[in-house]
Amino acid sequence: VRSQLEEKENKKFPVFKAVSFKSQVVAGTNYFIKVHVGDEDFVHLRVFKSLPHENKPLTLSNYQTNKAKHDELSYF
Repeated sequence: VRSQLEEKENKKFPVFKAVSFKSQVVAGTNYFIKVHVGDEDFVHLRVFKSLPHENKPLTLSNYQTNKAKHDELSYF
């Protein structure tokens, strides 16, 4: 999903490391992931994983920028 976020934000991230996540089961699974993207910058991602029989790639459903390490990761 890194490339999907970089395309939406029109920039490259020097670091892209997940530091925590939560999940929510729907008709598939939503993953809420806090990602360190360099310096003191973080983004929160919502990534959707479809059901196995659908055989679809992971999708970046939504994201929040301008997050800090201490910002709580919540469902959005």
